Amino acid sequence: MRSSSPTFSSPRGFTPRFSEIALLHHALTLLAPLATDDGSGDGGFHGPSLSDFFPPVLFFEGTPFEINRVILIRFFVVAVLLLLFWLGTRRMKVIPGRGQSVLEFGYTFVKDQIVYGALGEKDGKRYLPLLMTMFFFIVGMNLTGIIPGINLAGSSVFGLPLVLALVSYVAFMYAGIKKHPGSFFKNALFPPGVPWYLYFIVTPIEFLSTFILRPVTLSIRLLMNMVAGHMLLVLCFSATQFFLFTAGGFYSLFSVGTLAFGLAFTIFELLVAVLQAYVFVYLTAVYIQLALAEEH
Repeated sequence: MRSSSPTFSSPRGFTPRFSEIALLHHALTLLAPLATDDGSGDGGFHGPSLSDFFPPVLFFEGTPFEINRVILIRFFVVAVLLLLFWLGTRRMKVIPGRGQSVLEFGYTFVKDQIVYGALGEKDGKRYLPLLMTMFFFIVGMNLTGIIPGINLAGSSVFGLPLVLALVSYVAFMYAGIKKHPGSFFKNALFPPGVPWYLYFIVTPIEFLSTFILRPVTLSIRLLMNMVAGHMLLVLCFSATQFFLFTAGGFYSLFSVGTLAFGLAFTIFELLVAVLQAYVFVYLTAVYIQLALAEEH
């Protein structure tokens, strides 16, 4: 099997063709930095693994404030979001510029299609800041999974989806208790109109579905979509790098197909990143609406 780093006897071997190949190799390395070498040195193909989501500690090792690559990605996303919204809103105009127009489009979409669509205008105004923040935060965290050089979604490790699910849980619990302080739990666990003997079946189901499964399904749905997306992208781009620069020869033809799949999955992951944010926030709004419903 040929080496992945060709050698040349003289500088004249460095041709424009080699320069293009070197640039492509560098790009693929950025897209799949951990994909083709696991440190064993055997030159074989090594696909993605769950260890990608647990990188080594970079700062403050052994303390409760350990910072690794995932935490740095989350800090980066928060900083970028704050900067974008500050730049886009610091000089608001009646006739908006490009930056303000993009932010207003995103704001209007979340407000009209998600928050007001599920809660109505009256209740929607109360929970709009929370749901708006959740949407853009989740989109930002998801998109880092397709950015070259980062290649890991900030929401692909369980801690963040779990915290977001708990925020959603607290929000709909707060809404229900505040609107119906004396009957929220009673009507949630003992729906009116059900024969008393069926409560032995209905009440445990309602407890599990309302107070246990809602936060669990929210967090797992977001987590698994981001994990699966990372695995697919790294697999495609690492296979491209392997076929093109390690296997070589006839096998380099396979790199065309794996690269095409990688680019296609990148576009697909872009859609998934936004869709998962939409689903998460919309379900949160629906849960709040159910907690505010008159039957409670």
